[in-house]
Amino acid sequence: MKWRIVPAKQFDAFATQWEALHAAGPAAPMLAPAFVTALLASFGSGAELLALCEDEGRPCAAAVLAPQGPGRWATFQPAQAPLGLWLQAPGLDPAPLRSSLMGVLPGFPLLLGLTQCDPLLAPRPPDGGRSVTLDYIDTARLGLSGSFEDYWHKRGKNLRSNLKKQRNRLAAEGIATRLETLTAPHEMAAAVADYGRLESAGWKAEGGSAVGTGNAQGCFYTSMLEAFAARGQARVYRYWFGERLAAMDLCILERDCIVILKTAYDEAIPSTFSPALLMREEATRALFAEPDLARIEFYGRVMEWHTRWTDEVRTLYHLNHYRWPLLARAHQQRSLTCIWKK
Repeated sequence: MKWRIVPAKQFDAFATQWEALHAAGPAAPMLAPAFVTALLASFGSGAELLALCEDEGRPCAAAVLAPQGPGRWATFQPAQAPLGLWLQAPGLDPAPLRSSLMGVLPGFPLLLGLTQCDPLLAPRPPDGGRSVTLDYIDTARLGLSGSFEDYWHKRGKNLRSNLKKQRNRLAAEGIATRLETLTAPHEMAAAVADYGRLESAGWKAEGGSAVGTGNAQGCFYTSMLEAFAARGQARVYRYWFGERLAAMDLCILERDCIVILKTAYDEAIPSTFSPALLMREEATRALFAEPDLARIEFYGRVMEWHTRWTDEVRTLYHLNHYRWPLLARAHQQRSLTCIWKK
């Protein structure tokens, strides 16, 4: 096995190798080449590196890495990326891959960090040797087996009753609800603009974190969704109260998995209504009817509403890989600060 290190701005030239690795593992839309390309274009500093490992001419591992200071590298991790950018062929022991990668990275690194790893995609290894793992967040998913009616019947009575009451109240006020699904590339720019208007009218605008048509986030979501839509893998849900846009989801999918990347709703709507949950009920009902889909992934930190929606929760983790086992033991003994501390 041999690693090749190139500037990440050359990613497009190696997208075929990246895609081969991506396709060989479980479905993870956020690790698709189109997602990585958009991340680098909108949030890359130019210092990122693309690492590709080949075995007998075939790709067996790949990563996009960013410097974290003297002697430290980590997977490139903008806030818009739910997972760290690391791929490897199924069945390979990841520890030798990490060790050999450290041997070819610039600056004689002492530490390589793999951030926001999903145990569904990369089983969490036990601590020991040169590696130490740390909990990141609990995240939720929803399996789509069986019928929506069976699933919905198992949800809490309060959730079902509350949403039913909201629908009755809307009907009594003469407000018709409508779920609209956008999938075409030419629809994505306007959809992101609509989403940005919803976020910009809410609390995120105060912290400057709202999606906007002219900011890096807006450019990222537009270009990324357009690229996914060109492959039939983007989905934007818009939920209407009459002629008023009430809530939106930005989603990407591949194979048997759909990921809800972002959700926004009109915060000026009275708190007696939950437009995002009403939208999600209708969207989930439709997703249960799609035979090719097996799971909905949320990938954000588990919140109270997630626990009403699903019982499937797992813990994402970070992994530190050290040049020497002694450094790994020192980390465990002294609780050293994680390299990806924000």
